[in-house]
Amino acid sequence: MPKDDAPLELTPTLILRAYAAGVFPMADGAEAQGVFWVDPKRRGIFPLDGFHVPTKLAKRMRKGGYEATVDQDYAAVLDACADRDETWINGDIRALYLGLHRMGRAHSVEIWMDGQLAGGLYGVRMGAAFFGESMFHRRTDASKIALVHLVARLKAGGFTLLDSQFVTDHLARFGACVVSRARYHAMLDDALSRQADFFALDREGPQGASAARVLQLASQTS
Repeated sequence: MPKDDAPLELTPTLILRAYAAGVFPMADGAEAQGVFWVDPKRRGIFPLDGFHVPTKLAKRMRKGGYEATVDQDYAAVLDACADRDETWINGDIRALYLGLHRMGRAHSVEIWMDGQLAGGLYGVRMGAAFFGESMFHRRTDASKIALVHLVARLKAGGFTLLDSQFVTDHLARFGACVVSRARYHAMLDDALSRQADFFALDREGPQGASAARVLQLASQTS
């Protein structure tokens, strides 16, 4: 029998249990072995009813010239997010989040320009909570467009919590803010008690992915 202090086996199921407890994994770098657990005293979130789309970005989206998809190339998005000088995505993280995707718990939003993957993001879904993990861009505004599409999808599906983990100046432009650990856990518990539909927007047909519909959803307040 394993000893009581034996390390827990890293599995996608364990990651989901950690998220439900308000904790998430990171690694010290691409070549690092194993992961460590993070439970910030101040947590970054996007208030979905307070999401802000900058005027210049809204104009860019209405102009078109891109295609937004979901789960079309999750692995490529994950790898692109890890392809930077400093990353917290190592081999263990990659394997775990690919496993979560196979379980239907992790999703990607891709932005395509001229037939090439231009940007995107990925994260984990539980109840009415979505835990944003990372984003990347290879073309100007591509990751920003992906974020707006994600928020529209979450609002269409009845989600109540979008966790950004931390807040950067870039995310703050869209309305991201920090809340206390206690406040976050209250929001998390409420979100996990609810049901949400990540694919509700897809049932609207082509209209659901239109810039007009996405901007309407992302910007509206209840």
